[in-house]
Amino acid sequence: MKPRANTLGILLHHQNILVEEQYGKHSKGKGFYYRPIGGTIEFGEHSQQTIVREFQEELGVEVTIQRYVQCIGNIFEIDGDIGHEITQIYLVAFCDHSLYEVEQFQVKEEAKVTLAKWIPIADFENGRKALYPAGLIDSVKDFI
Repeated sequence: MKPRANTLGILLHHQNILVEEQYGKHSKGKGFYYRPIGGTIEFGEHSQQTIVREFQEELGVEVTIQRYVQCIGNIFEIDGDIGHEITQIYLVAFCDHSLYEVEQFQVKEEAKVTLAKWIPIADFENGRKALYPAGLIDSVKDFI
């Protein structure tokens, strides 16, 4: 299996980060876990184009890229299966500033529907909630 190239958008507001809430098995066990909005980079697509497209497809909103943050190599194990992602991270902002007041968004990805919520960054710093990819919280702290 080859590594998967993807991109994630960090969207911050008042010490909170907008993340998709999912439930299932993850590298720390089973339960709720969170990740920023983003997705797989398509062949021939720049990661900047991917993050803008993913916010449009998944939330139906437009974002602008504020700056490139970093690349995270994420190797993880779930039930004995190894996953490997190479993730480009961007700091993004809503084009429509009124969206910062929306408490949660429906995330639509094919037939699957989940929620994106504003979660206090402190919940990830103190380990109350699991944020993926591992190590992302350290990057986020640089912007709060």
